[in-house]
Amino acid sequence: MPQMSPIETITSPALAPLRHGFFTRKGGASSGIFAGLNCGTGSSDLAEVVQINRARVAETMGAPVAALVTVHQVHSPDVAVITGPHDGPAPRADAMVTNTPGLVLGILTADCQPVLFADAAAGVIGAAHAGWRGTRDGVLEATLAAMEGLGAQRDRITAVIGPTISQAAYEVGPEFVQDFVDGDAQAARFFANGKGDRALFDLPGYALARLRAAGVAQAQWTGHCTYSDPARFYSYRRTTHAAEADYGRLISCIRL
Repeated sequence: MPQMSPIETITSPALAPLRHGFFTRKGGASSGIFAGLNCGTGSSDLAEVVQINRARVAETMGAPVAALVTVHQVHSPDVAVITGPHDGPAPRADAMVTNTPGLVLGILTADCQPVLFADAAAGVIGAAHAGWRGTRDGVLEATLAAMEGLGAQRDRITAVIGPTISQAAYEVGPEFVQDFVDGDAQAARFFANGKGDRALFDLPGYALARLRAAGVAQAQWTGHCTYSDPARFYSYRRTTHAAEADYGRLISCIRL
């Protein structure tokens, strides 16, 4: 097994004092195309190596690996309320909320947005996997509503978007643009002209606008692009362009 470098996490002062981290790919046991901290059980990486990586993440978060909760992500607006470690298969959902101390909520991404939420005063946290489909279909707003159900107040909630694909790297076709604009004419402002009939989509800008419109206390993006920094981040789109067989998944976590 290769020598592991130190774990690297990106944090946001806006989520202090809660322990959290947008983990990069550095510091893991995976090798080859997965080299680093691949936490995706759905990848073709060795299962035992992925478990080593997840255990390192849990240790960094100050919790046993059993306390690290993830969901079966399906690009939906569905939110799971988590009260303890899973007893059986992970729920099919793309966001989680909890008010149970000690649990670590973990979201897996490889270009989609990991979004961490906190109302520290209420002791309620959330985490969401927000790709274009989930963001468009309301996963961020659904997470806020589920947090309110546990006692959070929307005007006290902070939401931080972690490493995701940036507009400069997110080329889409005219049908994609039309689909968004048909549903919301205001969405046109999140597309810039690309080459030919291509457009460039500002996924984090779109998500920030939705979060702010929903009335959160503050919404931020860490500013890191997954596509443009292969040393630190996995990227589904970069892997596709390179015709690689598979790709690793980054993990982003928060706990009370």
